[in-house]
Amino acid sequence: MTRPELAGAPHIHGPLTTQYLMCNTILALIPALAVGIMLLGLRALLVTGVCISAAIASEWLWGLANHRQTVQDGSAVLTGLLLAMTLPASVSFPLAAAGAVFAVVVMKALGGALGRNVCNPALAARAMMLLVAPREMTCYFVPGSDTVTAATPLHQMVRPALPDVSLWDAFWGNIPGSIGEVSALALLLGGAFLVWRRVITLHIPLSYLGTVAVLTLLFYRTEEPLLWMLYQLLCGGLMLGAIFMATDYATCPVTPWGKVLYGMGCGALTVLLRYESLYPEGVSYAILLMNGFSWLLTRHTIPHRFGTAGEVSL
Repeated sequence: MTRPELAGAPHIHGPLTTQYLMCNTILALIPALAVGIMLLGLRALLVTGVCISAAIASEWLWGLANHRQTVQDGSAVLTGLLLAMTLPASVSFPLAAAGAVFAVVVMKALGGALGRNVCNPALAARAMMLLVAPREMTCYFVPGSDTVTAATPLHQMVRPALPDVSLWDAFWGNIPGSIGEVSALALLLGGAFLVWRRVITLHIPLSYLGTVAVLTLLFYRTEEPLLWMLYQLLCGGLMLGAIFMATDYATCPVTPWGKVLYGMGCGALTVLLRYESLYPEGVSYAILLMNGFSWLLTRHTIPHRFGTAGEVSL
C-alpha cells in the first residue's frame, strides 16, 4: 500500500475528487459533442470514439508497464474527448489515434502524470498533429453535407472581412469547424454546468473572453466593430478554449488574481496570433504559451498572511 507521505498529488482532502472533476467535465462536453455529431454527421462520433479508445488503451498499457493503473480516474477519457473536440470530423482515424497516444503517453504520463503536466495534453497533441499534417487538420466538413472545405469564418476574417454566415449560425454552430467548437451555445451551457457544479470558477473564462472582446472592439478591421467583435468571440475554438482548456487544474494558476491575469494573457495572445500570424485561430498556441507562465503567476499573486511580509516561494 502506498504510504500517504509518498502518494502522488493531490494532497488536499476535500469533496472534489479526481473522478468527480473528470465526470462532470465529460458531462459538460456532451451538449457540444451532440451538436457536433448532429451537424457534422456520424464521422464526428467515430473520430471521438477513436480518440477516447486510443487514450484509454494508452493509459491502461502505461499503467500495466508501471504496475499502477490510473485508467479508472477518468482522465484518459476526458483527454481523448477534449482532443476529439478540437479535431475536424474529416481527420483520418490513424492520425486521431496517434494524437490521443501522444497526449496520454508523452504529454501526460512522461510529462509528470496527472496533475503535474506542464501544458494541456489535448492542446499539445493538437499542435503536434497540426505540425505533422497541416493540410488534413485544416479541412472541415460543411454542416449538413459531405463537402470538405478549408474556409472557416475565421479564415474569411483574415481578408479582413466579416464572414458570410449569420450571427445565429455562428452561435448555434451551423458553420464549418472542429467537432466541439462549432456551437458556442452548447459550450456556454456546458460552462454554466461546470460553474454550477463548482468544478471551475468564472475568473479565467470571463477574463479570457473579456480581453478578446475589448481588444477586437478597439482594434477592429471592418466598418462594423461590434459585429467584428462578436464574430471573433463566436467563431473558432475560443469558447472551447476559454471554458474547458484554459481552466485545466494542472496548467492554470491556483490564485484568483493569478487566474484573472492568466485569462487576460490568453486573450491578448489569441488576438495577437489571429491578427499577426499565418494561423487564424490562435487559441491553442495562446493557452500553451500561457501554461508556461502559470507557476509564475501563482507565485506572485499568493496573498500574504496577516502579520507577515515578503514573497511566498513555491
